[in-house]
Amino acid sequence: MDHPSQPSVRHFDHCPWLFADEATDEQRAAQRMVQRAVGGDTGIGERCYVAESAAVFPDRLRLGDDSYIAAHAYVTGELETGSHCTLNPFTTVRGNVALGHGVRIGAHTSLLGFNHSMAPDRPVFRQPLTSRGIRVGDDVWIGSQVIVVDGVTIGDHCVIGAGAVVTRDLPAWSVAAGNPARVLRDRREVRGVEATAASDPASASASASAVSGIRPDDGRMPAGRPAPQPGPGEVAAGDPERAPRDRRAVQEATAVSAETAAGAEAADLHGMRPGGGRTPATRPAVGTGPRAATLAALADTARDQAVGLLDRCWDGERYVDRPGAVPTVRAHCDAVEIADLLLGAVPEHLSAEEHIGRLSGLQDPESGLVPEFGEPLPVADADGFIGEGAALYHVLCVGYALDLLGPGLPHPVRGVKDMTARQLIARLKTLPWHTGAWGAGAWVDSLATAVHWNLRHDDGGGDNGHGAPESLFGWLLTRADPWTGMWGSPSAEEGRLQVVNGYYRLTRGSFAQFGLPVPYPERVVDAVLDHARDARHFGPGRENACNVLDVAHPLWLCTQQLGRGARGYRSGEIRDWAERQLTTVLPRWRDGLGFGFGPGAAGPGPEPGLQGTEMWLAIVWYLADLLGRSDELGYRPRGIHRPEPTRQGIAGLS
Repeated sequence: MDHPSQPSVRHFDHCPWLFADEATDEQRAAQRMVQRAVGGDTGIGERCYVAESAAVFPDRLRLGDDSYIAAHAYVTGELETGSHCTLNPFTTVRGNVALGHGVRIGAHTSLLGFNHSMAPDRPVFRQPLTSRGIRVGDDVWIGSQVIVVDGVTIGDHCVIGAGAVVTRDLPAWSVAAGNPARVLRDRREVRGVEATAASDPASASASASAVSGIRPDDGRMPAGRPAPQPGPGEVAAGDPERAPRDRRAVQEATAVSAETAAGAEAADLHGMRPGGGRTPATRPAVGTGPRAATLAALADTARDQAVGLLDRCWDGERYVDRPGAVPTVRAHCDAVEIADLLLGAVPEHLSAEEHIGRLSGLQDPESGLVPEFGEPLPVADADGFIGEGAALYHVLCVGYALDLLGPGLPHPVRGVKDMTARQLIARLKTLPWHTGAWGAGAWVDSLATAVHWNLRHDDGGGDNGHGAPESLFGWLLTRADPWTGMWGSPSAEEGRLQVVNGYYRLTRGSFAQFGLPVPYPERVVDAVLDHARDARHFGPGRENACNVLDVAHPLWLCTQQLGRGARGYRSGEIRDWAERQLTTVLPRWRDGLGFGFGPGAAGPGPEPGLQGTEMWLAIVWYLADLLGRSDELGYRPRGIHRPEPTRQGIAGLS
């Protein structure tokens, strides 16, 4: 018998929002077994709960982080949810159903994403099944005993009253009820309290409850009746210590698209807890919310301080990453990138002609390589190109700095131009895919970028007509692992770090730069999100610029193929991750100094400098764009980290 103070499995099945905070180690182990026993093609995110009493027999299931399937729910067919989605007790979800981020489904509700045909030539039970599917957007609240039929799309931020039968699409922000369901009003129009909504969140939420007739615990509440208050000794519903994990993250993420709403009502509805309580989350007036202000404030601060940041890293003759460091070629290129990104100008220490002259003069006319300051020209390998060293990255950073300045590299990269397809394939086979996938990906990035620059010098495909670029893409497409969409092997010591980081470098220079689709994008998203949970690299205080960029860019690149929102693959989880990263990254800006690369000995370390600042500003753009908010920054990368391809395909384009 369970101790009275310890909830039983039956209790958790009916109140799964309690599981994360109150389950014992034995109950957590049992829950992992329940999740592993779910059949079909199943992927279940972090901190999820699947009731042992639920009938979950999917063909395909993707349950986003912090989501649950409660007691006696019935799930078949194909279900994909974002994060923070809840199927409360006795819910039925069948057919093809996709839920966005933060979708709440009340008890005894049915989402039926399939149908029978009804031709008169045969009995109904012999009719074939059809399925157009059901699509539900982000931040949607569906009350108890609702029926949603096949083919319906429910827009973002909708609220559907208890007992409704939804037979037609509902536009975003609808409050709907009835049989058949009809739109009663727009959630952004708080009737009777327009004048006080911004200053009185309680009155706005009361109006919302009165219209919808739904309580957060999916029960009915008479219109206009105030919510019960906690009694003596009870924990207030808004107590952050009792709120589900990451509740603040989901409030902020769902508020992203709600910035045009009446702030108080939006905050009140976003703050609902699955157990019936509310987390106070008063949202200021439009355009002044804390998250919106943070992105805009960072960009404004960075622009205001850009000149000072560059001055700090100018030693009077050349650029250094940070005071006390030695001058490097990359530091000069980072300075050009930062000035272009934030100021739309060149660093003022030199004229545009002087910047061009200095960087162009670094390239060896014969080999097309750029050595580091004070180092000899690297010696090419037998196939004519180099295999490692700073000169590999200089193909990228010097090339893009000169591209931003106007003329581009003055000479082709000879070793890549003369390389034959046979030589290229031989080199690809010898790269350290299984022991150093990052190095292998970096080499491909450099070679493919050299092909891009070479294409500007003639019309021979960048390789004297040898067919090497075509061979590169052919080799990569036929060697991608169909289980991960990547190249290389994980290790016990580092997990997927080398593989994911190598994937970013490889695809940046090849598929992304040339505007070509990556293979197996769904599997890439799976692998990258799995890697992003690795506490060795993404634990508190462990994220550095390379590791975060090397997750953000692949996720962004794949969403361009897979779509976003409720229709996008694992879009809720991607949005959650991006939101968490922004929450972590933005406060790390140091006034007058910029961003540090990251903790530990990797890269230039934790001290703010040009490399950290250039990379994190680009990363913030990608994270914000994953949330649909990059326009708030007022800048867009145009250099190495540009989101647009530099060309479409290979042959005949320049």
